[in-house]
Amino acid sequence: MEFPMPDDLFSVSDQVTLVSGGSRGIGRAIAEGFAQRGARVIVTGRDAETLKRTAEEISTADHAVRPIVCDVADPEAIERLVKSAMDAFGRVDTLINVAGVNRRMPAEDVREEDYDFIVDVNVKGAFRLSQAVGKHMLERGRGNQINIVSLNNYAPLKHVLPYAMSKAAMGQMTRGLALEWGPRGIRVNAVAPGFVLTDMTNKLWARPDMRDWVLPNTPLERLGMPEDMVGATLFLASEASAFMTGQVLFVDGGFSAGLAWPIEG
Repeated sequence: MEFPMPDDLFSVSDQVTLVSGGSRGIGRAIAEGFAQRGARVIVTGRDAETLKRTAEEISTADHAVRPIVCDVADPEAIERLVKSAMDAFGRVDTLINVAGVNRRMPAEDVREEDYDFIVDVNVKGAFRLSQAVGKHMLERGRGNQINIVSLNNYAPLKHVLPYAMSKAAMGQMTRGLALEWGPRGIRVNAVAPGFVLTDMTNKLWARPDMRDWVLPNTPLERLGMPEDMVGATLFLASEASAFMTGQVLFVDGGFSAGLAWPIEG
């Protein structure tokens, strides 16, 4: 028997989509990708000016992107964010947890304030936002959450240990929430970006030694761009992935496929 493929299989049109950390980098690219495809997008960030400018720049003729200032490390700010979203739209269809921070240093130099700064945003903040939005999704009996994790979920990189630990925790959070909430209509998945060129990493990837290391170990032989994360995120937010939950999709140019070594032929 043949089944017709619905035209809206990959559609996110009219979805209310909340993107934390949506003012720049990967979060901005994802927010813009959803807005261009008819979603009603809310973006959050800590800097009001950057957030306002981003919302204006990625708004479409059909829908204005709504900026709401929120530091996810602040539980009260999360409560205000979710209330504002519910007051404005009455629901959140898709939550995308992008907000994340990092500090690079050897493990023995990590201070308590460094550790708390990273974990409070990347783990506690992401969980509290998932929980706050999830409660409303559970009341409706439907919803979708997507966490942006990291290549560190494949293998930790040197000198970013608290960050790697935090992303590993987000991976387990993804699976755990999928397990608990799946029977109640909520899907939870994750996207793990590879090495991506952003405003924060341009200086790092301008170094010849870094490019000489990463390109031979990336089968597609290039660094990622923020826009490379849009397709996988749209897929996970749409009915095209209706039977997927608890999964981590690596969008890394093949870096996690294996190790390249200097043997030819």
